[in-house]
Amino acid sequence: MNLQVGVKILIRNKSDKYLFIKRKKLLQNETEQSWDIPGGRIKPGETLMKALQREVNEEINVTLTGEPRLINAQDIFVPTKKFHVVRLTYMIDLDIDSVKLSDAHGELMWATLPNTSSFNIEPFLKETLDKIS
Repeated sequence: MNLQVGVKILIRNKSDKYLFIKRKKLLQNETEQSWDIPGGRIKPGETLMKALQREVNEEINVTLTGEPRLINAQDIFVPTKKFHVVRLTYMIDLDIDSVKLSDAHGELMWATLPNTSSFNIEPFLKETLDKIS
């Protein structure tokens, strides 16, 4: 089994709303698109924070300022691909209201956490949101 590490970040703006993004294409295991947050896998030799900054810059064209705090760690097992992903989710407050999505993402929304209950949230993100709300 191949071990991978992923980093994600929940971004809260000054209006106490959180950024959610949606990919243009379905992932292999999805039947419908779900809302997620910026992030991705780290590269060999890359630190967690450098990977997080790279992914945020690639996906929403934002530079992180300040120190994100770790809010959750999850094990994700994908037997069909024979890998285990350790997903670390961080949170940060940023003074932003607009972002520029990458070509891979088609939609974004800013929402309060209680409002997310009516949206199709990626299951591992939902688990994290349930922990912090």
